[in-house]
Amino acid sequence: MSTERRPAHRPWLRRAAIIAGAGAGTLALSGCGAGGHIDGGEASLELPDLSGVTASGGLSGFTLLLGGLAITVLGLAFGFAVLRQIRRMPVHESMREVSELIYATSKAYLVQQGKFLLALWGVIAAVIILYYGVLVGFSWGRTAVVIAFSLIGMAGSYSVAWFGIRVNTYANSRTSFAALRGKPLALHRIPLKAGMSIGMVLISLELLMMLVILLFLPRDIAGACFIGFAIGESLGAAALRIAGGIFTKIADIGSDLMKIAFKIKEDDARNPGVIADCTGDNAGDSVGPSADGFETYGVTGVALVTFLLLAVHDPSIQATLLVWIFAVRAAMLIASALSYLANDAWAKWRYAKADRMDFEHPLTSLVWLTSAISIAATYATAYWVIGDMQDGMWWKLSTIVSCGTLAGALIPELVKVFTSTSSRHVREVVKSSREGGPSLNILSGLVAGNFSGYWLGMAIVALMGAAYLISGLGLEDIMLAPAVFAFGLVAFGFLGMGPVTIAVDSYGPVTDNAQSVYELSVIEDIEDIDAELRDEFGFAPEWERAKRMLEENDGAGNTFKATAKPVLIGTAVVGATTMIFSIIISLTEGLTTGIENLSLIHPPFLLGLIAGGATIYWFTGASIQAVTTGSYRAVEFIKNTIKLDGVTKASTEDSRKVVAICTQYAQQGMLNIFLAVFFATLAFAFVEPYFFIGYLISIALFGLYQAIFMANAGGAWDNAKKIVEVDLHAKNTPLHEATIVGDTVGDPYKDTSSVALNPVIKFTTLFGLLAVELAVGLTEQGSAALVHWLAAAFFLVSCFFVHRSFYGMRIRASLTEEDDPDASPVNTADAPSPAADRDATLVEAE
Repeated sequence: MSTERRPAHRPWLRRAAIIAGAGAGTLALSGCGAGGHIDGGEASLELPDLSGVTASGGLSGFTLLLGGLAITVLGLAFGFAVLRQIRRMPVHESMREVSELIYATSKAYLVQQGKFLLALWGVIAAVIILYYGVLVGFSWGRTAVVIAFSLIGMAGSYSVAWFGIRVNTYANSRTSFAALRGKPLALHRIPLKAGMSIGMVLISLELLMMLVILLFLPRDIAGACFIGFAIGESLGAAALRIAGGIFTKIADIGSDLMKIAFKIKEDDARNPGVIADCTGDNAGDSVGPSADGFETYGVTGVALVTFLLLAVHDPSIQATLLVWIFAVRAAMLIASALSYLANDAWAKWRYAKADRMDFEHPLTSLVWLTSAISIAATYATAYWVIGDMQDGMWWKLSTIVSCGTLAGALIPELVKVFTSTSSRHVREVVKSSREGGPSLNILSGLVAGNFSGYWLGMAIVALMGAAYLISGLGLEDIMLAPAVFAFGLVAFGFLGMGPVTIAVDSYGPVTDNAQSVYELSVIEDIEDIDAELRDEFGFAPEWERAKRMLEENDGAGNTFKATAKPVLIGTAVVGATTMIFSIIISLTEGLTTGIENLSLIHPPFLLGLIAGGATIYWFTGASIQAVTTGSYRAVEFIKNTIKLDGVTKASTEDSRKVVAICTQYAQQGMLNIFLAVFFATLAFAFVEPYFFIGYLISIALFGLYQAIFMANAGGAWDNAKKIVEVDLHAKNTPLHEATIVGDTVGDPYKDTSSVALNPVIKFTTLFGLLAVELAVGLTEQGSAALVHWLAAAFFLVSCFFVHRSFYGMRIRASLTEEDDPDASPVNTADAPSPAADRDATLVEAE
């Protein structure tokens, strides 16, 4: 199998590297001929001396942050201890074998993605060398620091993704086995414990890395470390999120459509697409969110650090606020752990003997409890660290942060209004489907997504508005643009309860996989299984109750997967706003000149706003197109190979081939998208700096609403299907088929396009920092014409990949090298399928 795929991937990767390398080489040549010196921007920033900060009790800032470092080590220990606990939980061998197969295929996918990431990182590293080493004139040692930390940042995103799939694939089979006892509590505790393990490791590792930069590296290279680190983790998150989102929905749609085609049950073991679907749950719903959460937490911190160094002129205030920010982060880590332990103890007391439970209820209580304790910890830490600052600054800053922490609990409640199995919007989708079939199902889902955009948008406006009003109560005396700092603190508060946000998000892939593991294990068909379970594990299985509880728990997982998406995209937008302000400060020389260009009367700024919206809509289409074509190929292969008579399980080889198809189209689609975004960023940064600022603002705002709309519409469609399956017991009916159609439309909406907008926005903003500084520097050196020619060249390259994202990915009747040598074929069958023959007339000839 590997020998079939390599020729498909390598030409694509080689062409991409050549084009990107040519672009980087053009940058180098453009700088070599220019005289003078280009400012290194944020990488040239120097940290203040933190040891001069003194908290209550006489602790220095350095000592205080050392305590924070110790907390992160304990957080990592907590995560790995939970991993060991889950691994030691009882599980039947039939279920363990399935979960290990899922892990093996997930691991193979992640290894392939790791190689892909290294190739992309090589391109970014070349740009960093050319920019900082050749054009800016950094010493090679300083340039090496930026490169090294970009690799560390990318490795951080990759490592938490790997940890996530290992925890989840232990937890899925243990959850499935626990359901056989007929009690619901374990079905709640195991997935949440796994999610909390991921959340604590993710946040602790991120905070550990940033504290190491603050405490142990020379202050004059800290700016370079932070920028390199942020670029690396953004690259890792963007690639893993985009590719994972495409992979998981190819597999999910390919598996779901078999229920209509062959009238088989969900997760039928004879369907070779089900293992790929389970792998996709990890690739898209575990790997992607883990890398995304890691990057979001880090980039928001880097944005705040950069803002303070640029907007606050007093080094002592800079140092004090930096110590306070990282002390609050450590305190919130403790708050999340305590909230989880307290909520878990309550859930055990409340549901220990229960036969039924609302699986959403303890998850909701955990989110609100964490928010309350985090807010209290914020005020307490601020009073301790900055209580002696002027004008009651401690409570003002704490209140601003608490607006974000409150949003972290309020936004999930609003999301549930549109995605929960008990919500009126979701039930409206079901009622529409009953009489109107797939068409009214889709229309009702679109209504839910659009309404959610309004209410979530207004909630964000209200909380950010409150932060803005508080920022006017004296913050202007110590910094430039205090409102921007307030917005950054709101994003910081969003992420304060990060371990719990990640935990409830990671709950979903475990519950989804647990249901699949049950079916794939065919445990009910094992001879004398009842006696075996009584003798070996000491209980009599309750088969029907187990299946019902697994389906109900999957509905709760769907809901809380949906709740985390707006939180992450919200932080991306608010954090990007803070980072954009860093560009504005540089361009306007500290807000002293050129401010009039940041308005609609400056045409390039307006044109940039329009260009950003266009990019968001292209990205949405390109990511869904990759899913569409990949799903077509997966369905084609499954229809040709599925065996429903005489077998109980699909062959492992067929299952792995479906995984190979998903991997191929995920990487091919991601490469088109990434390189289009990469060169568009270079092109628009070179057009005109205020055009680029308009572009960044536009992609953030368009991206926010596009992501909210798509995520919640998809969530509504998903749980409408769950209501039909669990509450109405109407599987294999026209109503069920209508909701399956809606769910397959919603799959790429909620788990591909919407979620990938988050890392795309942040990568564009971070990489744009380098690009716009380079363009301005070359212009000031008298190379304005060259800058504009480069902008045109980069835009043409970007357009090439935009064109390929459809024309290179569209469905063909027969996908062969002869039809399209760039199409990266997979030999999925020896002969064209009936589906290919039927659709041949619809295919456009080359």
